Formats: sequence, structure tokens, C-alpha cells
Amino acid sequence: MSNPEKIVSAVFLILSLLLLTPTESPAITKRDKRKNRSLNRGDVKQAEARLAEMGYGTGRVDGVIDGVTRNALIAFQKWEGRKVTGQLSRDDFDAIMSADAPQAKDSGYKHVEVDLDRQVFLLTDGDGVVKRVLPVSTGSNKHYREKRMSGLAYTPKGRFRIYAKMSGWRKSPLGLLYYPNYFSDGLAIHGNPSVPQTPQSHGCIRIPMLAAVEVSRLLPVGTIVLIYDKESFVSAKDWAEADKQKQEANIR
Repeated sequence: MSNPEKIVSAVFLILSLLLLTPTESPAITKRDKRKNRSLNRGDVKQAEARLAEMGYGTGRVDGVIDGVTRNALIAFQKWEGRKVTGQLSRDDFDAIMSADAPQAKDSGYKHVEVDLDRQVFLLTDGDGVVKRVLPVSTGSNKHYREKRMSGLAYTPKGRFRIYAKMSGWRKSPLGLLYYPNYFSDGLAIHGNPSVPQTPQSHGCIRIPMLAAVEVSRLLPVGTIVLIYDKESFVSAKDWAEADKQKQEANIR
């Protein structure tokens, strides 16, 4: 074979190999680029608006991830069973935009629900529609011994009512409570500077400080509180019906 023929054969072989080599489709490339694209302020505003619409309460929809927005992201991540970071990733953004609003277990009356498995707080309106979702930290279920006291750090399950409340700070034997709303034997739903991602309290239900005043205003004495996990749930519809009948009788 002459040199010109060898050169032609080599060129033909190279072209054949190039044609056989798989290449990325434009659709995959576009999708990957979108997935890796960093979020801008407009994206954050979109996520905030959707979170607020679902009841997560982001505060101002301004495209800034401040403390209130971070609490909303944590509550969303807890509810959806995602990795809890308090940060808005591209995957979190996509999940937020396609998510459904949280649904309460009980309906038809205003009440509070605390999901011990998800570690979230749900506040409903008079129809039982969720209007506010917050991250919480409940009892660690561990024995403690501190400040000359000992016991089991346990948040009881069942149905309760807010029986007393206080404004501002309240000093308890085990620490300070901010705007406490008492529901069982000195245990309260209250603000705390530390709301860990996992159950870490002595039995109280800790909520973020930024939401404590608002929550206190929305939980008058008598508010029904349902606390449950995946193995236990008790409805309080009979309590709500009794309350309704009592109010109607008073009006007459």
C-alpha cells in the first residue's frame, strides 16, 4: 500500500471511531447545567413565596435567607423527611416548588398538632387547615440529673389544652422559658434560643424565638393540643364539639 493510500485509510479509521463515540444529548446537558446552576435572589423569592403559601411562614418575601426564612426551610425539610440544613439548595428549591402543603391529622376545628417523629408544630384554623408550621425540639427521652433535679426528659403523647400562659421570660427549675404556653404539668410550648434538629428538651416543646410572641398570641387558654407519633394519635373532635355546644348555649 502506497503512502497516500495509508493516509486515506488512517483518516477514514479516525472518522469512523469519532462517529461511533457516544455523545451527551443536548437535553441532558441542559438539565445538568440547570441542576448545577446556583440560585439567584429571584429563585429565593420564589421559594419563599411558595413556603409562605404552604404555611411555613418565611416573613418578608424578599429573596433574603434570614432567620425566619431559615426556620421555614428547616420546618419544610423536617416535614418532607429531607436532610435538615436550613439552607436552600437547587434540590430543595425543586422540592419546594412541587410540594403540597402539610395536612393536619385532625380537621374541622382550630387546634395545635405536634408531630414527634417529624419534630414539627402545626397550627390550624377553625376548619383544621394548617396555617403555620414550625420546627420544634421535644423531650429527648433520656434520663437527666441537673440543678438538683432528675427525671426522664419526656414529652407526653395525647390530647391536652393550654391551661395557662405567660408573657416574656419565665424562670423554671430547669431553665428560662420565653412566652410559655402550658399544656401539661408545667410543660409548655415556648420560645428558646436553641431549637436542635432532634429531640433535646427536658419535655417542653421548644419553638424558635422569632415565632414565640406570635404563637403565644394565637394560643389562647383552652386551645387544644394534639401530640403524637406514628404509633399513637388521639382525636379531640369530641372536645371541639363540646366547646361549640357550650359557646352556643352561652349565646342563648
